[in-house]
Amino acid sequence: MPSCPQSYPHMSKPIEILISFPLADELVARLKEISPALNISVHPARQPENIPEELWGKAEVLFTSTVLPLPEFAPNLRWVQLLWAGVENFIDTPLLQHPDITATTMSGANTSQVAEHTLALILALGHKLSALFVHQNRNEWATDRSERFSPLELRDTTVGIVGYGSLGRQVARLLQNFGVTILASKRNLGQERDSGYMPPGMGDPNNEIPRRLYPAPALRSMFKDCDFVVVTVPLTAETLGMIGEDQLAALKPTACIIDVSRGGVIDHQALTQALQEKKLAGAALDVFPEEPLPADSPLWGMPNVIITPHVAGISAHYNTRAVALFGENLRRYINDQPLLNIIDISRGY
Repeated sequence: MPSCPQSYPHMSKPIEILISFPLADELVARLKEISPALNISVHPARQPENIPEELWGKAEVLFTSTVLPLPEFAPNLRWVQLLWAGVENFIDTPLLQHPDITATTMSGANTSQVAEHTLALILALGHKLSALFVHQNRNEWATDRSERFSPLELRDTTVGIVGYGSLGRQVARLLQNFGVTILASKRNLGQERDSGYMPPGMGDPNNEIPRRLYPAPALRSMFKDCDFVVVTVPLTAETLGMIGEDQLAALKPTACIIDVSRGGVIDHQALTQALQEKKLAGAALDVFPEEPLPADSPLWGMPNVIITPHVAGISAHYNTRAVALFGENLRRYINDQPLLNIIDISRGY
């Protein structure tokens, strides 16, 4: 399992950093300010072969979106910082599997925008905005408003968060001011403190918000008390299909589910059936097992479903926030301190 090296052989020479995607000069300058020992090369590329052998040969640190060379192409590489939080598409690559290379994710850097999108979806479901927009598009003043558009207000509801990592903790932080009860499930109940990256003033670093924490196998027990469920776990062999017919059946027929994790965590066949049979009040989905979502999917036509095309993590500030995380990890790297968000190959994230 790749882990953070105990010491780095770079005290007497520059640290060669290769950035393989476009990055604004201003952001590169911020990285250079961290230490005069940093020698940064920016060479945008789509494939490893698009980057000169000379750069691969001297690179000690790689900051990349998708370009991952074979280990022999980059013999001096010690650390790979990925631009994304989700790593299911990269976890099996030889570079990340290499025992002498540490890889880290962007988990926590995009937490703000994804948590805001999640909150927007919860409110949209509860206040039936989709149905209201139908009438707006028809230039039509809705009748029977009191009955049809009575909302499921957040106040005094219970929200269950599946996966209490950086994103789940920020969702909980945003929700706590609405007067909700937060329940959460997490993989390791013994690790209360969030050890990953989180910008100051965000999240729930000490697990202080949830009324109760559940182990992953106890989702049914958590679901039966929830008015809303928010799914934020990474996609791994362990979480693939973790929310299926059995778990969905535990939800109240008035409950709604929101998925901003990865397509495949929820069994969509079971979800579609539950919605069609009115065993759930609604769903808001940003991720899907197949993307783009096929045009013939019945989910498109359901009035109680909100579909967004995997946009929760998009932000005009993404690269700025990514550089803030990478910069923090660079400081740690220079000072021989443990890096944040190290990928555990055995866990899959």
